Amino acid sequence: MSWLVLIVSGMFEAVWAIALGRSEGLSRVVPSVVFFSALLVSMGGLAFAMKEIPTGTAYAVWVGIGASLAVIYSMATGEEPFTVMKMVFILGLIGCVIGLKAVSH
Repeated sequence: MSWLVLIVSGMFEAVWAIALGRSEGLSRVVPSVVFFSALLVSMGGLAFAMKEIPTGTAYAVWVGIGASLAVIYSMATGEEPFTVMKMVFILGLIGCVIGLKAVSH
């Protein structure tokens, strides 16, 4: 259960990161509300997962999921240019997250 919660909270990390970027310094209401809501869910899920998953592993997986999804979303929406090298590095990051899960106790 902790791993599922960690994965979902990593997804919410991407949501709050994207919302923070769209909030224009927390000056726009809707993106700011989404930011704070997603931040609460994301941090709560991370805290829950860290009851059973070691801190370093949980944090690395959480950040890796959030960062990967944020970049993929930004490329898909045209906010960031798509490049093959970005995808290679994102796939490498995802591979590292999977590797951390595979070697966890």
